[in-house]
Amino acid sequence: MKQIFTKKTLTDIAYWLLILSILGYFLYQKGWILTNFSSIEAKEAYSMLEEDDNVTLLDVRTSKEFKEDGFIPNAKLIPLGVLKQNLQMLDKSKKVLIYCRSGNRSITAARILEKQGFMVINLSGGIIDWKSSGFSIKK
Repeated sequence: MKQIFTKKTLTDIAYWLLILSILGYFLYQKGWILTNFSSIEAKEAYSMLEEDDNVTLLDVRTSKEFKEDGFIPNAKLIPLGVLKQNLQMLDKSKKVLIYCRSGNRSITAARILEKQGFMVINLSGGIIDWKSSGFSIKK
């Protein structure tokens, strides 16, 4: 019987599957694929918070970060690590604008909330972009 795949061919296939898996994981973690929520920049988030009363601003950083680095005014703190246990603190009838330090943890939080039926918007770039855009924070 003739061999269809050589050992080198199978190794090459495994290599490319691994590369594609890593790429897929990276894109998923960044919220660039398989999302049912939008991500907005700091300027758009600022406008939304100024114009729309139907928005809850959610900070998913740690308590230490919240206290030491400051927070966006009117933000509600629910650290990512305890978010699932504290969903009752949020109103499903309101949009939830989520942020963290740089925008990575907020993607994870957005996925959690979206699966629970919340209307979620992610602040891409987190509080770092908020500050660099010149918007105020509280300490």
